[in-house]
Amino acid sequence: MSKTSLPLDQIRVLDLSRVLAGPYCALMLADMGAEVIKIENVDGGDDSRSFLVPSFQGLSTYFLTMNRNKTSVALDLKNPAAREAFLRLVDRSDVVVENFRTGVMERLGLGYDTLKTRRPSLVYCAISGYGRDGPNADVPGYDPVAQAESGLMSMIGDPNGEPMRVGPSIVDLVTGLYAAQAISAALRHTAVTGEGRLIEVSLHETGMSLLANFAGAALMTDQAPTRSGNTNQVVQPAGIYEASDGPFMVTVVNDAQFRSLCQNVIGQPQLGSDPRFTDNSGRVMNGAELRRILGERFRTAPRATWVERLRSFGVPAGSVATVREALSSELVLARNAVRQVKHATAGSYPVLRTPAHLHETAPVPDRGAPLLGEHTREVLRHAAGLEDAEIDDLVATGAARCVA
Repeated sequence: MSKTSLPLDQIRVLDLSRVLAGPYCALMLADMGAEVIKIENVDGGDDSRSFLVPSFQGLSTYFLTMNRNKTSVALDLKNPAAREAFLRLVDRSDVVVENFRTGVMERLGLGYDTLKTRRPSLVYCAISGYGRDGPNADVPGYDPVAQAESGLMSMIGDPNGEPMRVGPSIVDLVTGLYAAQAISAALRHTAVTGEGRLIEVSLHETGMSLLANFAGAALMTDQAPTRSGNTNQVVQPAGIYEASDGPFMVTVVNDAQFRSLCQNVIGQPQLGSDPRFTDNSGRVMNGAELRRILGERFRTAPRATWVERLRSFGVPAGSVATVREALSSELVLARNAVRQVKHATAGSYPVLRTPAHLHETAPVPDRGAPLLGEHTREVLRHAAGLEDAEIDDLVATGAARCVA
C-alpha cells in the first residue's frame, strides 16, 4: 500500500513561542507534517537555548528535544522592517502560535485583530498563564505556579507530607497538547468555511482539567480530594509494593482482577471472599489493612517474579523504572520509540517518537532543532517572497539574523 502524506502537510505555522507549552504545541504540529517556522528574537533566541545543564555537544538538550522539525528565523519584531517581513510571512501562513504575556502582540501591532485583516483564514493560538481576560490576564504564567494554584499539587505527595510538584512540567506539556488539538480542529473548520479562528489556552485551566474525575467529585459533592501518595483513592488494591529487590506497581480495577490476584497470584483465595474486600467500595474503605496483607506477601519474592505472575493472570502491574531504565527497555527498543534526528553542527541525536502513530503514512521528518537564524534567508525568500537585497538590509541593520 502506498503511503499518504502526513495530515498537516502544506500547513504553515509561525511559532513565536518560547520554552515549553508553545514549542511543544508546535512540535506536535510539525510531527503531523506542518511546516513550522520558529520566529526567534535576534538576541539569543528561545530562552531554552540557554538551559545548558545538561547539554549535548555544547547545546541545550531542552531546546534540542522540543524544537526538532522546525526552521529558525531570527527577527527583531520591535523593528518596523522586521515586523513587515513577519507580516509578509503571515500573508502566506495558516497558523500563528504565541505565548507572550497578554497585550504584547497588540503593542507590537501584530495582534489577532490586525493579522486577521491581512489573512482572514488565519488560526491564531494564544497560550498564557490565565487567559486573555479576568483578574490575572496580565500575570505571567509558569508551570510550577499553575500546578500549585490549580489544586494539582494538593493531590500529589504523601498524605502526611507536603504538597509535591510533578517532576516534568506536566501542565505546560498538556497545555501544548490541548493547543495542538484545538488548532487541528480549527484548521478543519477553516478548510470547510475559509474562516480563521482565535484560540486561547491557559496553564491555569489546563492544570484544573488534570483533576479530571476529582474535579467532578469536588463540584458535585462535599468531598475534597487530598493526597494519597502512591495508592489510589478510587480503586483498591492499587499502588506501589516492595518486592524483595525493589518497588513495583499494581493496579486492580475490578472484582474479577482482585479474585484472580488472591487465588492465582498470591495463593490466598480466602482473601477474595473476605467481606471486607469482596467489592471495590469495601477494598477502598479497608485499603490500609489490604495493603498490609499484600505487602507482607509481596516482600517474599523479586519484583520480576511478581510482575510476570500478575500479568499472566490478567492483573495490571509493572516495575518502577528509572528514566534511563524506561528509555532503554526491551519494549522501547521493540517499538522503535526512540529515533535519531540530524542537527547542523551536533550531528545525530536521539529523541522520543511522537506517541500517535499514523499507519500507511509518510514518515515523520528527521530534522533536528535549528541553529538560531539558521533558515532566516531561506524562509524569508520562499515563504515571505523577499528579495536577497531586502534580506541583506534586514541583516545589516540588525532587524534579522542569519547563520553565517
